[in-house]
Amino acid sequence: MARKAPSKTRKSPLPPFLSNPFVLALAAVAAVFAVAMGVATLTGGRSGGERAQTAPVQQAAVQPPPLPAVKAEPTAAAKPAAAQQAAEGAAEGPEQAMSEKPAQQAAEPRPPVTNVAMLPPPSPPALPTVQAPPGNAALWRRNALPTEVPPGRPMIAIVIDDMGLDRKRSTRMAALRGPLTLSWLPYARDLPAQAGSARANGHELMLHMPMEPSVKADPGPNALLVSLDKGEVIRRFRAALDSFDGYVGVNNHMGSRFTADRAALAPVLAELHRRGLLWLDSRTTPNSAGIGLARELKMPWVGRDIFLDNVETVAAVKAQLAKVEQTARHQGYAVAIGHPHDATIDALASWLPEVQKRGFVLVPVSAVVRMHHAGG
Repeated sequence: MARKAPSKTRKSPLPPFLSNPFVLALAAVAAVFAVAMGVATLTGGRSGGERAQTAPVQQAAVQPPPLPAVKAEPTAAAKPAAAQQAAEGAAEGPEQAMSEKPAQQAAEPRPPVTNVAMLPPPSPPALPTVQAPPGNAALWRRNALPTEVPPGRPMIAIVIDDMGLDRKRSTRMAALRGPLTLSWLPYARDLPAQAGSARANGHELMLHMPMEPSVKADPGPNALLVSLDKGEVIRRFRAALDSFDGYVGVNNHMGSRFTADRAALAPVLAELHRRGLLWLDSRTTPNSAGIGLARELKMPWVGRDIFLDNVETVAAVKAQLAKVEQTARHQGYAVAIGHPHDATIDALASWLPEVQKRGFVLVPVSAVVRMHHAGG
């Protein structure tokens, strides 16, 4: 049989609008635009990320001065040594420890290290300015016993504490040939009359102010105590100062604890200086702040050199009087303190008439202050 010839495939006709050349051109342009937008989106996202990463670098670059290049991370073998150095730096101080941070943190801006100066220990509080009577207007000068001191002769001042309580022995002491300096307790009976009689007999007067001791002993009524506030201390001190008049200054009765307390003693000496009176430090403790405060205030002062009657026998008191003479020859003056004990009265009764024959001059305590420690 004869084969039939294959029939030709029919082509389906295109839609009419696709056969239009203008439509085909528009479609091509749209395709190109779509491809371009996709590429721009992809490339734009990457560029934005790079800018976000490089922005801090660019910003850091404008901060002077530029930081040094970051060192590479130390190897595993070097890490223990670096850790040991950091630990040693922390032990030496915070500044040294800061320099041993890991290398990757070195590129971060660091605040400048501030050196903190070590403050000195707190100094004692400054004393308030005290307006004292100037020069010869000062009360201690006006109440001083007039005394002429020949040049070149060593001076000796004998101060007798605890005057006024034992009326009999106080009267015996005041009857001795002077001049002596008699220091009266403010709570003694008939104090103005007792002190006035002693002053008329040629002796200089002082106030013997009770102050707190460091041992268990009673300093007497209205003593100055470290436990009192400043107002009560001044109230008690002013009452004592007003108990009589005609005296040149104040020395402490007991007071080994109170005079060692600078804060407690400071207002007392300021009040004393304001009134124009002198300070005699009995030195019942080597820790007394009295002389140092008096120097700061530039007020008249003097310190005790010898105690006469720690041992209450005539022989012991005479031995102490010999030490008084040695001290006077050495420093030009000596201040001794005794009490109205029988042994002290008897020893002084035989010593006083002879002391000037040995080249000394017996003076009231104000003469020593005037010659050596009159203050500013």
